[in-house]
Parts: sequence; C-alpha cells; structure tokens
Amino acid sequence: MKKFWNWMNRTVANQETQERTLFLNGTIAEESWFDDDVTPQLFKEELESGGGDITVWINSPGGDCVAAAQIYNMLMNYKGSVTVKIDGIAASAASVIAMAGTKVQVSPVSMMMIHNPATIAFGDTAEMEKAIAMLSEVKESIINAYEIKTGLSRAKLSHLMDAETWMDANSAVEMGFADEITQRSSTDTVEAPQVSMVFSRAAVTNSLMDKLAAKCRIAQKTKSETKQITADSLMERLDLMKNWR
Repeated sequence: MKKFWNWMNRTVANQETQERTLFLNGTIAEESWFDDDVTPQLFKEELESGGGDITVWINSPGGDCVAAAQIYNMLMNYKGSVTVKIDGIAASAASVIAMAGTKVQVSPVSMMMIHNPATIAFGDTAEMEKAIAMLSEVKESIINAYEIKTGLSRAKLSHLMDAETWMDANSAVEMGFADEITQRSSTDTVEAPQVSMVFSRAAVTNSLMDKLAAKCRIAQKTKSETKQITADSLMERLDLMKNWR
C-alpha cells in the first residue's frame, strides 16, 4: 500500500523516542484512501503508537477533503503538541491539515492556497442540485477549520476561497493562517522580508479584462471636438460637385 505520509523517529539507545516527525508529501489520498477505511485506521495507529510532541512537515498540493478532515481531527485530538512546518506548499486540502497545528510555521519561500471544494457530478437536474448542496456544506466545514485558526470572519474566508487565494509566508502570517516564519538556526538574526504577496486568480482575471476593455474602448468625442456641419456648408459642397461634372 502506497502512503503519502512517512514517520521518522529519533531515538537514543535504550531510551524512549526523543522526537517524532511526520512528513506529508504529495497528493493526499494517493492510491490508499479507497481501501475501505484501512488507511485512516493505519494512520491513526501510527500516530498513536508513541507519545510526546510531534512535528508535521507539509509539502502537498492537496487532494481528498474527506481524508484531510480525518487527519485534521486526529491531529487536533492528539494529546501532545503539534508543530506544523510548511516547507513547500500547503494547498487546498493540505491547508486544512495545517490548521490543526498548535503552532504553524512557514518557510520564507513556501506558499499556501485556499479555494472552493470541487467534485465531479453526473445526472439530471436533481443530481446537479444535490452536488451543489453537498459542495456548499463541504465549504462550510472547511471554513470552520480556517475560522478557528485565523479568527477571520466567515464572509471574508468565503471570499478568499471564491477567489482561489495564494499566500506567501508573510501574507499567511498576517492573515492568521500561520503563526511565524521559520528562520535559520544560528546565532545570527535573519530578518524575513516585509513584502507580502497574495495572489487571487479572480483578481488577476478581472484586472486583465479591465486592461483589455481599456485598450478596446473607443473614446467618445466631446462637443468641442465634433465638427459642426451646417446646411450652408453642405450646399457649397453640392455646388462644387456640380461644377466638376
């Protein structure tokens, strides 16, 4: 069975485990979450096989939101402290898992992304309406996790998801999705850049359309620019045309 997670334990000879680290890499639910709940149970067994604080490294584009919800709940209910470190990307369902961290740290070069849930539906109007209703409820459940961590309003979070929002490290901290930016482990102080970046697909699309509209727009002439044509001037032109015959 292929797993998208990997535990690494650091132990000292003849002593208990000193540190437990969990790596979540790749697409969540990769090949394994369809085995009749065997994998969620396996993950739970591995999580609860030891105690103490754990560190969870995340580098994932997301995946199955149900699988992510299960991992989120397991980490939220874990008795020890859970430190989440995002070293690459925590997008979509992976961002939900990140919200379970007692402390969430982001690398200066990492990214977070949140968006609306999606599915594939087939059938008549009634089936489509059921799918829409289901997605609405899934979105509300995802907002629950974001709201608990960030303290942002549900309306604000909904708009961010509608726009498919990408956040750099500074933006993730500013908006409450993360607690701090990881720094170099040395005596030297490394100052993180203060420039924040939030990318919204909807905002970029709207900006592009506005620019295209501005380029294609035909400027309306003012009255002063419009040449006034009188009846006398028209008669003069007709006379000239007659004389050239």
